[in-house]
Amino acid sequence: MSRPKTIDREKILDAAERLMTTRGPFSLSIGAVAKEAGITKGGVQYSFPTKAALVDALFGRWGAGYEAIFQAAAGESPDPAARVWAHVQATGESDEVSNARTASLGAALLQTPDQLESTRAWYASRLQGLDPATEAGRKARLAFFATEGVYMLRFFGLMAVSQQEWEEVFRDLQELLGGS
Repeated sequence: MSRPKTIDREKILDAAERLMTTRGPFSLSIGAVAKEAGITKGGVQYSFPTKAALVDALFGRWGAGYEAIFQAAAGESPDPAARVWAHVQATGESDEVSNARTASLGAALLQTPDQLESTRAWYASRLQGLDPATEAGRKARLAFFATEGVYMLRFFGLMAVSQQEWEEVFRDLQELLGGS
């Protein structure tokens, strides 16, 4: 008879979040997470065999709110413009803490080839099939790039963007796309 599993994935992710919050994203390692969680490195690797697997789980955890809003806005089988509209809506409505965490972790880890490639693929999926030869396609592309620009400016601390200004920008983008 086997021993019951005693390693809790959520507690490991909680420890990784605490570590990043207190020491920053560059401090994230299997050893540091193990120490923060009070378990062995092997205990962390039982649930997350690699740092990349841990990072993917953190992105998944933090992106859950975004994905729920995106799916609700996009609907079933969205066309390219609807995917962009849903991205604008989900980014604007995602909570500030999750956005800041995701931006911080992304900035630190996009230097790894695997993470960079998966991020590129994610962005490409948001614009896939968009036709910039049409007015609607150009507006959607502009709204997508504006969404990412304000996100980066705010969450990388490059510009102070108040919550009120954030909401105004996203209302403007939704109006541009005809989704208001």
